[in-house]
Amino acid sequence: MSKQKDEVLGHKGADEKRPVSGKRKKAISGPIRDKARTMKTVKEAFRRVFIKKGYSGLTGANVAEEAGVHPSLISSYFKGIDTLSEAYIMEQDFWNMADKKMIKRMLTKPESIGREQITALSQGQLERMVEDRELQQIIQWEIAEKNRVLRKLADKREEIGEQLFGIIEPDFLNAGVDIRAKLALQIAGIYYLVLHATTNGSLFCGLDLNTTEDVARLRKVLEDNVNAIYAEAKVDK
Repeated sequence: MSKQKDEVLGHKGADEKRPVSGKRKKAISGPIRDKARTMKTVKEAFRRVFIKKGYSGLTGANVAEEAGVHPSLISSYFKGIDTLSEAYIMEQDFWNMADKKMIKRMLTKPESIGREQITALSQGQLERMVEDRELQQIIQWEIAEKNRVLRKLADKREEIGEQLFGIIEPDFLNAGVDIRAKLALQIAGIYYLVLHATTNGSLFCGLDLNTTEDVARLRKVLEDNVNAIYAEAKVDK
């Protein structure tokens, strides 16, 4: 009778006393797990609001609505929208992507850095600005508001670029050509033209960077500009 009862209940008799090998995982308590999940949801919602509405749309109410949580959780878990903003910025490694990877590859062979590599880097910056809505919003935020964390982000970008200038600048200074200032104007032009097109949707000097045709025109001009800088300095690289 006892054997039949064990079979019905799925028992194995003596086997049920066999110790389980290995350590048992300690279960994470419900509230802790729920808090971590909610914080992740809020951060993802913050990013979506930022991409859609920019920094001016970053309010606790907007983020809470996007996340589907009560606004009080923003203050409870992040001490407010400012702390949440800082957490978002510090977690996004905006300069550890295309630009930094390309520069790192170039720095492995510094003697071979020339007009071709600088052209590719410039064209890559243009394409990334055109395609990356999140980066567009970061640049707008960076120039529109004094912010300690955004300043760190800008300084980090400068550190990456300084590695490259340290290698290429001496050739141009000897020739009296200020490649640093020339490339600064070029990069700033990329930022402005892209932000102008994506924000207002209007033309600039008849160009519309919302079209592939005009983006291609700028790619060609970037190549021409870099070639002209090298030709002016008589740097044959």
